[in-house]
Amino acid sequence: MASAVPDARGANLYHADPALAATLKLCIPADLFAVVDPHLQRLGALAGSSLDDLAATADKNPPRLHHRDRTGVDRQWIEKHPAYEEMERLAFGEFGLSAMSHRPGVFGWPKPLPPAVKYAISYLFVQAEFGLLCPVSMTDALARTLAKFGSPDLVGRYLPGLTATDMDQHLQGAMFMTEQGAGSDVGATATVAERAGDHWLLTGDKWFCSNADAEVALVLARPRDGIPGTKGLGLYLLPRTLSDGTPNRYRIVRLKDKLGTRSMASGEIKLEGAIAYLVGDEAKGFVQMADMINTSRLSNGMRAAGMMRRAFFEARHVARQRIAFGRPVIDMPLARRQLMKILLAAECARAVMFAAARALEAADAGDEAARRRLRVLTPLLKFRACRDARRATGDAMEMRGGAGYIEEWSDARLLRDAHLGSIWEGTSNIVAGDVMRAIRKEHALEALDAELDRLDREAGADEERFGLRERAQGFAADVARQDDAEHARQAASGLYYSTAATLLAWEGKRIGGALGAQRAALSRLVMRNKLDARDPLAPDSSAQEAEALLA
Repeated sequence: MASAVPDARGANLYHADPALAATLKLCIPADLFAVVDPHLQRLGALAGSSLDDLAATADKNPPRLHHRDRTGVDRQWIEKHPAYEEMERLAFGEFGLSAMSHRPGVFGWPKPLPPAVKYAISYLFVQAEFGLLCPVSMTDALARTLAKFGSPDLVGRYLPGLTATDMDQHLQGAMFMTEQGAGSDVGATATVAERAGDHWLLTGDKWFCSNADAEVALVLARPRDGIPGTKGLGLYLLPRTLSDGTPNRYRIVRLKDKLGTRSMASGEIKLEGAIAYLVGDEAKGFVQMADMINTSRLSNGMRAAGMMRRAFFEARHVARQRIAFGRPVIDMPLARRQLMKILLAAECARAVMFAAARALEAADAGDEAARRRLRVLTPLLKFRACRDARRATGDAMEMRGGAGYIEEWSDARLLRDAHLGSIWEGTSNIVAGDVMRAIRKEHALEALDAELDRLDREAGADEERFGLRERAQGFAADVARQDDAEHARQAASGLYYSTAATLLAWEGKRIGGALGAQRAALSRLVMRNKLDARDPLAPDSSAQEAEALLA
């Protein structure tokens, strides 16, 4: 007997999403795509079956903190469920997510893989498991920051472990930055660093430390008698275990009981004269840490994009299979409209994600315009995609109805996890302000405009699209120039959607065929629904175009 509640378990999430392969091909050469494609196919199958099962099990069996062993010896460790440990093996080991950007050999490729590959693999992985992707992102970002700013000794000592795919050699990373009295106001950091020969001693409390038992963490602290504010902060590398094998002098006070990301251990850390090593310039700790934060912000946006895609997949499957009132739910106009809203948010996020990946690759190769472009794309994606994910996952849960509210399905986990993106590495207000700061201080809008002009020409002239983009950029420039905090979020949203409209149109032109036509239609829907003035008391003229996308 067929179930009345449609279940998509067993689907290959890569095969179910042909746009992922099509858009990735725009970012990497054909020979590399041929190498990566089999791994995406395998991961797509896992994400729709066993990886999703592991994620559900780990979510229901969160980590446990132990303070003593059974003989009474003080020894802290975090007990993780075997399901979580198996996901670690897949992410860090088999798929090399924290290694592929930093060294050759992952998937047999003779060079480090470009950002687009890392984000495509992660985008697919997160459709099953979100919590683990936080340690993956932090390990990857820590390796990047250490390689850029660390001394040769520190790099030689820790980078090989951070980029290892052998789980016996692998080291995980974290960043311990948040303090209860500071929060987003990082300049109020109270943790103190005192020099002690070739190392430093850290004392203070860190309030929210994800991946709390990571072997290596980057920590912001203020050298004793250092100047106030962010300019007085140094960046320090904190090992969990010292070179003689003894534990470092800090304690995990407790683990957090969180709304989402339950599979992954977040805790409170008390530093008690912990040994740490200065990374880079003592006077530029926050600037250097910002590199890690921005990398993590980009990953946050990518994860939001992936979760929205999974939400759309589940909602569409239910709508196609569920019969109500004598017909499939997908034939009902309001259901189709709801699906289109989820799809539109997901596809905007993916387009901006891949644009940021292309900018990151060019910036790392020394392209200054790409660096400035990335500087605004990163907070744009983090701000808007993470906010959109909260609504998209809620709408998808509603499509499944009461079953979607039950923890046996992915909907509830997606909804809980989606709320995290708008908080970690800066709340929406903080990140929208950072968009304006990038425009005001680093001329990032000019760099973005030049690239979008190029893509617009390739996509084919469209006066309406160009006019809306010009208005959105003009508004953002005015808000940034006047330091008009009240309108920062509005300006950032307009800039995000106008950028996405151009990117989707360009993707459509480059991809061609039926799939390209769908990308072009999505671009037009962005303009109608996110940028153009609409009469709230008149019918929506974009309904017919939306119908074709869900046929």
